[in-house]
Amino acid sequence: MITEERTADTSPETATERAGVPTTDRFAARTALVVEIAAEFAEEVDRDARPPREAIAAMKEHGLLAAAVPTELGGEGATLAELSVIATELGRACAATAMVFAMHQGQAMALWRHGGVALGVTAMIDAVKAGALVASSTTERGIGGDSRRSTCAIEPDQAGRIRLHKDAPVISYATEADAVFVTARRDLDAPASDQRLVICLPAETTLTRTSTWDALGLRGTCSNGWILDAETHEDRILRDDYAAISARTVLPVSHVLWASVWLGIAADAADRARRAVRKQARAAVGQTPPGALRLAELLVDLQSLADSVRHAAARFDAVADDPEVLESTAYALAANALKIGASERVTDLVTKALRIVGIAGFAATGPLSIARHLRDAHGAAVMVSNDRLLQNDAGLALMSGAIL
Repeated sequence: MITEERTADTSPETATERAGVPTTDRFAARTALVVEIAAEFAEEVDRDARPPREAIAAMKEHGLLAAAVPTELGGEGATLAELSVIATELGRACAATAMVFAMHQGQAMALWRHGGVALGVTAMIDAVKAGALVASSTTERGIGGDSRRSTCAIEPDQAGRIRLHKDAPVISYATEADAVFVTARRDLDAPASDQRLVICLPAETTLTRTSTWDALGLRGTCSNGWILDAETHEDRILRDDYAAISARTVLPVSHVLWASVWLGIAADAADRARRAVRKQARAAVGQTPPGALRLAELLVDLQSLADSVRHAAARFDAVADDPEVLESTAYALAANALKIGASERVTDLVTKALRIVGIAGFAATGPLSIARHLRDAHGAAVMVSNDRLLQNDAGLALMSGAIL
């Protein structure tokens, strides 16, 4: 129950392909269908700051939300490398849609990697396999955005029921989700860092909105503030503690898929720059347009970002079943480095594309507009603050070097 305070490119070769991101794979045809719908509504989603409902429905219909469910559980067993390609293609069309996809996957994968065999967990896996969308609530007011600490605590009763009360400054796409995964202290006496992850279903949850999402970019994520009150059953608590869930799954998967989305934003901006330069070339036959050199430089930088994202995805797939590696200091530094580096580079890439396009790119709308791309790109560095990650890295760096 929710109570609220009322208050695309048709070129056969894309910048994503030129950057070396594979688009011919088992999910390509279905991804293309979702991309078409996401692109159709992207401007409206951004303008009205509303959820990309049409694209979410399409992701459910075409199995993208369920793509990572393991084959042994009846799913398709998508690798992180495959999910990364999907996120990039969605990011080219609508960054909000792509971020919904990325945030969902980071949470959903925790179910089969960390959930155990409790009935509530296995039922949620079946729901995801059928297309359920998962949101998350991992931060609270008063803890400074630190997802590894909670004030909220699990309050059990004698009948196996549990209660949660969480004042969350942000829960993205909460109104569209089929479940919200909530971090909470193990019990009322547990320290802030002793957390578990709880599945909260809409029928057992009340969300009261406390703030609205009228943001510069990524407006369609609808990351409003909510007070979440839930009464559910203890079999909806995932088996592993949240420290393990975060280190082995949520953090590395999220950082790869977020970076994949940002790559998609940059790739579409580069596509628009390319179209602008081609238009200039047709108007001055025999002369190299002034933007051609800048376009070539842009594609070099785009390739570099694509290589970083692909490498990180492949690295996770190679060690996905090795907790010792995933929980290592070096791996945490690598995951943070991808997020920080990609979030800084995407704004540079989009800005370069804007300068190549010129005034048509500066327009708020239009086939060559890069306004939405630039606004969305600036969200990358502040969603999970780069400063916070660097502060964490400062201590970790004394213990380990980088994974090269």
